[in-house]
Amino acid sequence: MNGRIPFYLAIATLLNKSVAMAQIPVEAFAGDKKATLDIMFFKFIKNAEGQNSKFLFFNRNRASLDYKMTKTTNLPQFGFTEAFSFNHEKLKGFALEAVVSILNRGVYPKAGIQYVKIKKHITVFSWIVAETLKNPNVDFFFLGRYTPKLTEKVNLYTQLELVNAFPTNSTNNYSFTQRLRVGLAIKAFQFGAAADIAETGRNIYLTTNNTGVFLRYEF
Repeated sequence: MNGRIPFYLAIATLLNKSVAMAQIPVEAFAGDKKATLDIMFFKFIKNAEGQNSKFLFFNRNRASLDYKMTKTTNLPQFGFTEAFSFNHEKLKGFALEAVVSILNRGVYPKAGIQYVKIKKHITVFSWIVAETLKNPNVDFFFLGRYTPKLTEKVNLYTQLELVNAFPTNSTNNYSFTQRLRVGLAIKAFQFGAAADIAETGRNIYLTTNNTGVFLRYEF
């Protein structure tokens, strides 16, 4: 825990008030095997004139609780991901990116390339990064969101997320995660059906499906 404190102090110092006061979406997901709480947002840091600068900040805090948890098995899982990228308009959405992931099993610095495209009803956010440690994993992350209007007050809410890890060490397992959300958006609320599918392995894969309902609110 102590190793996280300097990092979060640095984040708090770098972020100005305009980012700190940005809308923060919080999602609660009740599945048939696990429950998760997910806080994720990405915002451009404002400059002195209050306009979007070229720096984009990504923040994610995620926790999951297995219903079969005991004192020694199926323990709660936590993950914290922070990323900064420099987005020049001539790169047309592509940017260099630095990432730090803090998980139950350790701290993982990463670097790579990001792509982002944000419109009124369409969001695409993706990156390919590699750990800067020995025998690194190469991570591919994709978030696609589509929220077209159904009526004046109701929007469709659809989101697909891919979190994939490709090890460079021949003994480590691949990891593939897909998260799907389909529902409605009314004002600051989004809700509907959800499914998380996780696959791990190399020649033989273990697949875990977690299906249920989600409720999302933008504070």
